[in-house]
Amino acid sequence: QVQLVESGGGSVQPGGSLRLSCTGSGFILDDYLIGWFRQAPGKEREGVSAISGSDDSTFYIDSVKGRFTISRDYAKNTVNLQMNSLKPDDTAVYYCAAGSGPPFVVGAYHVWGRGTQVTVSS
Repeated sequence: QVQLVESGGGSVQPGGSLRLSCTGSGFILDDYLIGWFRQAPGKEREGVSAISGSDDSTFYIDSVKGRFTISRDYAKNTVNLQMNSLKPDDTAVYYCAAGSGPPFVVGAYHVWGRGTQVTVSS
């Protein structure tokens, strides 16, 4: 069965860090563009970061550049999202997805995880 499972969400104070993981089963993540998206209440789902399947090029939206880092763990068939200097505006459900691109186009992804909650609050 082809699926993605996110883990690592939680509640942190502003300035804190979390590392999200996206683990695949039934297929090899290395072959795909893997994206991280988030959706806050009342807002549309937005792309946050992605890593390509061809050369591991990375992509970030401006609001997370310098704070978030995406990477692959080939041995674990996992893509991680390290999130530092978290802000209240980062609060959302975070989803990972596999697709072919472009990086931040929701319709370009065909396998989605169920999401993990990230809450940044004092």
